[in-house]
Amino acid sequence: MLKLVTVVGARPNLMKAAALIRAMRQRANIEPVLIHTGQHYDDAMSAVFFRELGLPEPTVNLGIGSGTQGVQTGQIMQALEPLLAGMQPACVVVVGDVNSTMAAALVAAKLRIPVAHVEAGLRSFDRSMPEEINRVVTDAVSDYFFTTSHDGSEHLAREGAPLDRIFFVGNVMIDTLLACLPLARQVDAPRRHGLSAGEYAVLTLHRPSSVDDKETLNGIIAAIGAVQDRLPVIFPAHPRTASQLKNSGIARSLDGMPRLRVTEPLGYLEFLGLLADARLVLTDSGGVQEETTALRIPCLTLRTNTERPVTISHGTNRLVGHDPDRIVAAVDDILNGGGVTAGPPPLWDGGAGDRIIRILMDQLVDARADERQNQSAPSSSRTP
Repeated sequence: MLKLVTVVGARPNLMKAAALIRAMRQRANIEPVLIHTGQHYDDAMSAVFFRELGLPEPTVNLGIGSGTQGVQTGQIMQALEPLLAGMQPACVVVVGDVNSTMAAALVAAKLRIPVAHVEAGLRSFDRSMPEEINRVVTDAVSDYFFTTSHDGSEHLAREGAPLDRIFFVGNVMIDTLLACLPLARQVDAPRRHGLSAGEYAVLTLHRPSSVDDKETLNGIIAAIGAVQDRLPVIFPAHPRTASQLKNSGIARSLDGMPRLRVTEPLGYLEFLGLLADARLVLTDSGGVQEETTALRIPCLTLRTNTERPVTISHGTNRLVGHDPDRIVAAVDDILNGGGVTAGPPPLWDGGAGDRIIRILMDQLVDARADERQNQSAPSSSRTP
C-alpha cells in the first residue's frame, strides 16, 4: 500500500485535486491522504467546493488562514514539516502554483520525500507575478513533472529537469470540468441571475497586477462600464478585489452601471454554469483561460502575458492587457463574430487524472524496487 499525500490550499487547487483523488480512490493499492493548508478558508472560497466536487473531508486541515506571502508560506512549512515527517508518505503531490504548493514542495524535498508537481512547467516569464516564483521554485525541487501542454514539457527540459521524469498528461482541471458540466447545467445559473444564455459576459478579477494599482483598476472598471452598455456583465467579486474597489473609492462608480451585476464569490457548479452559457468572458485568471478554452467560449485575458499560451494557440483566449480602449475593441470584435476557431488542446479529454496516477504508481514502484536492490547488493571492499 502506497501512501500518497495531496496538499491543497486555495480554491484553484481543489478542482485539480478532485480528479487526482478520484483516480487514487479507484486503486486498492493507494492510501490517499488529503491535507488542506487553509490558505483559502471561508465557505465561499473553500468549503463549498469540497461539497460540490465530491472531495472527502481533508485528513488534516492546518487552518493557516490569510497573511502576507512570507508569513503564510512560513506558517504552512512550519505546520507541514512534523506532519509529513510522521506520515512518511511514498510521495507528496502538489498542484498548481499557489503558496501552499511551493511550501509543501519545499518541506517534502528537505525531508527527502518525492514530490510530484501536477501542472508543472507553466511559465509566464514574468517574475513580478508571485505565482511565477512559486512555479519555478516548485519545479526546481520536484521529482516528477506532469504537464498540461507541450510547451510546459519544453520549459522543463530547458531548465534541466530529467527528461525521463517529464510526462505530458493533459489537464486535470478539464477532467473536473467535463465531469461536473452536466450538474452545472442543471443549476441553470443564468436564469438564477436573471440572464439569458449567450447574451451576457462574465468578469473575474483577483491578481495584484489587476487590482492593487488604483489607476489600473479604474481603467478596467471604465472598460467594463462600456461593455455593460453592450450586454449584461456578471462579476463574482473576489474578496481581495471587493476590498480594493471599496478602499480606492472606485466602487462608487459601479452604481452608474445598471447592467453590471456584482455578486459574492460563487460555488464551482454555479460559476461553471455561467461560463458555459456566456457570450464572452473577461478575466485575469489562468484557470478561467483553460475552462473557457474547453468550453469554446471567447475569453479576453486582462493581462499582457500568460503562462498558458496553449489557450491562445488551441483555444479561444486573447491577451488584451489593461488598456480600456483595447478591451472594448476586443469585445466589439467578438460581438461582431470574431473569435478563434482552433481545435481543443491535445489530451484535454477528461483522462489526465488517471494518466497521472498510473504513471506515478509505476514510477514509485520502480523506485522502491531499485532501492531494495541497492540495499541488498554486497558492498565493495577496499584493500588497505
